Amino acid sequence: MVFHGNAGSATDRTYYLDALEKLGYRVILAEYPGYAARNGAPSESALISDGIQTAKQALNDFGEPVFLWGESLGSGVVGGIVQSGQVPVKGIVLVTPFSSMADVAQHHYWYFFAKWLIRDKFDNIKNLQNYSGNTAVLLAEQDEIIPNKYSLKLFESLHHRKKIWTFKDAGHNSLPMNQALPWWQEVMQFVTD
Repeated sequence: MVFHGNAGSATDRTYYLDALEKLGYRVILAEYPGYAARNGAPSESALISDGIQTAKQALNDFGEPVFLWGESLGSGVVGGIVQSGQVPVKGIVLVTPFSSMADVAQHHYWYFFAKWLIRDKFDNIKNLQNYSGNTAVLLAEQDEIIPNKYSLKLFESLHHRKKIWTFKDAGHNSLPMNQALPWWQEVMQFVTD
């Protein structure tokens, strides 16, 4: 299951279908309440609750194993799903993730003390602290939205089997997503083992 970032919608993420179905995986592009044509108001609790229900439905319809991809904001949704313990998750892939949304907000809006004002915390460090599956992290070396120090802070906090892929010269929205690139298979092989 793929949980996309804040910009765009699930329909903008067909490259996940192209790459992962080619490797033999069934792919579900999850959409958030309040995004694209879905009704609802987006919030941390709404996105995570909806993600849990979507993952449960996928598990019911298709069985195990369940792998979760979280892209940017989606890494917070994945963290919340994992933390809930309601769905058995075999492995996770975090694409340009963050330690917490509060950290990122404070970085961009330091003059407003945003860390204390933000309502949706998406605390990935706390939410993933008890996870025991494999975790792949994809890092954009030139990420202008989520500075690398917050992705690395999360990576360093993980105490289970983990691996990082760093894409030089890539920005937050310019990771190399071509389905022919070998990293897709490397990542899925890592989280599947």
